[in-house]
Amino acid sequence: MPSWSQALKLNENREVVAGSANALCDAIRRGADLRIGTAFRHNEHIDVTSTNNELIREVMDFRVTYLLQDRWAAGIQNLRMPIELPDGFGPRASMSFFLYNQEGHQGVGRPFLDGEPAKGTIGPAPLNDHTDMPKYHELANWDADTNAPSSNFIYDFEYFEYHVRDCWREVFAHDADGQVIFGDLDMLAEAVRQGSEVKIAVRGLCDDLTPAGDTAMEHEVFLHLGACYYYTETRQMMASANPVVRTRAAIPLGYASGEWDYGWLMPRTDGHVARWLCDPQTLQFQKSTTHHAIRWFINS
Repeated sequence: MPSWSQALKLNENREVVAGSANALCDAIRRGADLRIGTAFRHNEHIDVTSTNNELIREVMDFRVTYLLQDRWAAGIQNLRMPIELPDGFGPRASMSFFLYNQEGHQGVGRPFLDGEPAKGTIGPAPLNDHTDMPKYHELANWDADTNAPSSNFIYDFEYFEYHVRDCWREVFAHDADGQVIFGDLDMLAEAVRQGSEVKIAVRGLCDDLTPAGDTAMEHEVFLHLGACYYYTETRQMMASANPVVRTRAAIPLGYASGEWDYGWLMPRTDGHVARWLCDPQTLQFQKSTTHHAIRWFINS
């Protein structure tokens, strides 16, 4: 299996010092997996009252990746809960949907899962005071003290290293109506039968998060699939995708009030996508269906 390689590295000023954004985008377009490495000081980022100046190196997996306008890459962590270093977890049960862009812009959406009553107001909120953390630059603050606050920011890490594992091969693609654009469904079905992992790129998955009157930005969202099902007589593949975090397509990618959610998809090779999405404010799930052009990858 291909090993991990560094496609792009930024310094603490978010200047390119190795690789290139084009190399990162090319890899993401091919379905590559993404992990991002950073480094920070314990008493600058974790506990500003501590005397511990130890350097901490962090590497995070971004199992949901975005390619925007075929030229801009971003990733979202879809499985992370809040970690409170060095001993355990944060004070409240929530998801930590951290988001990183190719040039270092970051964001986080945090839906709380503990059922505590929300006291805040949905919408833009004042920026928080981070004078005790001078490397943290908050750019936007949304839905403060609600069940799903989010923010966009830049933290001046020691570096940003974008690692990719370019081990995926596109074997089948179709438009939103299921018309074949590329490849062979039989090849996909046989790879699944032999146990291959599968990944998809869904075009326009977040279009419905664009406010009315605005034009949706062209984008693809890349997701890992879990269980795959192939109907051998009707020759149709469908699957249960790993959890997806959706946010309005924009450059840089970020969060805003009412413009993100999360949930599960069931894609099918006729373009049908069943969705079971969660409103992060109410934690209520709603089922819906859409149609999308999809590219299907196998782990080569």
